[in-house]
Amino acid sequence: MKLTFWGAARQVTGSMHLLELEDDYRILIDCGSDLDRARDIPETPYPGGGIFPFEPSQINVVLLTHAHIDHSGNLPNLIREGFEGQVVCTPPTYQLTELLLADSASLNQKKLKNATDGGSKRRSKKRSFLVNTREMYLQKQVNEALKSFSTVSFNRKFRIRPGLEVTYIPAGHLLGAASIVLDITENGTKKSICFSGDLGRKNYPLLVDPQRIPRVDYLICESTYGARQHVNHETPEEALADVIRRTCVDQPGRLIIPAFSVGRTQALLYTLNKLYTEHDFPRIRVFSDSPLALGSTKVYEKHIQMLNADAQDFYGDHKELFDFENFTFLSDMKASKAVSNHAEPCIIVSSSGMVQGGRVEHHVEANISNPYCTILMIGFAAEGTLGARLLNGQNYIEIRGKKLDMLANVERIDVFSGHGDCEDLVEFVRWQAPEQLKQVFLVHGEYESMLLFQSRLAEEGYPHVEIPKKGQSYQL
Repeated sequence: MKLTFWGAARQVTGSMHLLELEDDYRILIDCGSDLDRARDIPETPYPGGGIFPFEPSQINVVLLTHAHIDHSGNLPNLIREGFEGQVVCTPPTYQLTELLLADSASLNQKKLKNATDGGSKRRSKKRSFLVNTREMYLQKQVNEALKSFSTVSFNRKFRIRPGLEVTYIPAGHLLGAASIVLDITENGTKKSICFSGDLGRKNYPLLVDPQRIPRVDYLICESTYGARQHVNHETPEEALADVIRRTCVDQPGRLIIPAFSVGRTQALLYTLNKLYTEHDFPRIRVFSDSPLALGSTKVYEKHIQMLNADAQDFYGDHKELFDFENFTFLSDMKASKAVSNHAEPCIIVSSSGMVQGGRVEHHVEANISNPYCTILMIGFAAEGTLGARLLNGQNYIEIRGKKLDMLANVERIDVFSGHGDCEDLVEFVRWQAPEQLKQVFLVHGEYESMLLFQSRLAEEGYPHVEIPKKGQSYQL
């Protein structure tokens, strides 16, 4: 069989791996948006005029590890270009993917409208814009893609066809996220392959710990934090309580927390609920400002039985995971803008997590020159994003063309990071027997981090570790 890496190869985003069996049966593992490529889409498409480096109609099945857009975001395009098979995932992944793809379609609709509205000056730019938007899809394409989904349970072998079985194993990281193990029999020979997906960390709010996977012959392992250790070692409640006391209790300030709507916001709201319900914390107003977060929270509430024991016990005692006194979901933009000028101490949780687009931008813009405001970054901010610029400690910052004094405080904690760090990744690989594991392939990480992680695995007794380039193939 042949394995080709078409995404998240020596970069973090765009997960997409193609496994071709000897009889030409083709399995695509993830079909994510390449966010790095989206910033600089080449002028010409792939050979044949498509947006994929392969013929989508020849793919037989897609196995989806989890809902995040860098793993699922290109599925509507795959269907539009001819894929007719099933997309297999867990039930929460299906429901969260539905929300994320609809959100992407809505953003695409706005971008297309901005490109085509207006006078001759704007029309003169139309052609170049449309070249760079050929990968955009709308709600119609999302609806078509969702018809292809088929859901499976965790830890039960699902027979795709004779000689091909798949098992979805909890990976933490996000509700429904899985490591995928394939058991394949060809010409009387059995081989097993694991695709890690994105791996979570232990004791994360709401989510189960990554579950141990069986021993396999080949391991495709993510390496997002392959060269990093988590800095904060206190519990999420301790870390968040410390920041809130200093910013909203000891002084009458405002705390703005940029957070991704799917996963991160739910972890935050649950932690705040625990502080108020179990630790007698001062009842400061909390606002969640993201329609996508509201939809995602409802999905979490539907799958309480898939959350960790702590969350299930808390729900059994209090009957609510995300709703508490003084908490409000903001439903529209008018309410969102009004909260930016809320007179009393408050906490505003809003997307996006990198402060790049989304409602959080106007909260930051309205408060960046307020010395009584604190902006708390709780996740990774890619270079070039507003979040990264906030962390650089500049005296001035430009937001939407305005140069503003940066008087607000900016802090950072990593207890809400949804990725396992280097030690977590090493432990994941250690579950494998070096004498059985033929090859490890590192994906979904920055190249420099992969090199350091490769060296670390060699020290651990795993010398056969590859860092594939995009488009590179291997015979297994």
